[in-house]
Amino acid sequence: MPRLLTILAALGVLAAGPSSAGETAFVVVTHPAVTVSELPRLQLSRLFLKKSTQWPDGSPVRPVEPLDPRLRESFARRVHQRSSADVAAYWNALIFSGREMPPLEKAADADVVAYVRATPGAIGYVAAGADTTGVTLVAMGREP
Repeated sequence: MPRLLTILAALGVLAAGPSSAGETAFVVVTHPAVTVSELPRLQLSRLFLKKSTQWPDGSPVRPVEPLDPRLRESFARRVHQRSSADVAAYWNALIFSGREMPPLEKAADADVVAYVRATPGAIGYVAAGADTTGVTLVAMGREP
């Protein structure tokens, strides 16, 4: 089992790409029924900002995020290419206008994984090295 976790951690670093000094490495995970194995950074951003709301098969995307501020900052910088404060301002504007609510939030990596595993169409991210049993790892691909 420890060897499996080491392999998953190594895959996680590949899924999130190389991280800059001070960034927290993360992995992107989806429900096992989601057939996407790689997403370009821009598409990943669009899914978490709810600008894209369906998977290629037409099923709804259900994003979920961890509460860990370091992980959220790393994700925001790497995927959205802005700070987590900028992402929060984006959501505040949408909430205030009554147009949209941000992704569901879960307290811990295990909670994110449990939600993704149990929810068709779910996508989330957790710290590299987290137990991702029962979900699918998604690589962040290059832009087309």
